[in-house]
Amino acid sequence: MKFIIAIIKPYKLDDVREALGAIGVAGMTASEVKGFGRQKGQTEIYRGAEYTTNMLPKVKLELAVTDAMAPLVVETLQQTASNESIGDGKIFVLDVESAMRIRTGETGDNAL
Repeated sequence: MKFIIAIIKPYKLDDVREALGAIGVAGMTASEVKGFGRQKGQTEIYRGAEYTTNMLPKVKLELAVTDAMAPLVVETLQQTASNESIGDGKIFVLDVESAMRIRTGETGDNAL
């Protein structure tokens, strides 16, 4: 099994969710987060005053998928979340040692 973490721009969330659903992803967790990378922040105006923020809003997606499904999920994330510009995000893929569905006690791929 693989655990996939993707950091994307917030307005891409609906497109990504639909694309992942279309390839058979049954569930994921989405969290609103803030961060920065090469973008280094941005200048904004709030109540007439200009200020610079170095932490930009992002969405963090977390998915657990089978080994066979992981390459397709990564490809779908990359294609759907990309604007081909700085700040599009990152995708991380980690190995999962085990998983268990709490309700039924199923383990491994069956727990997904």
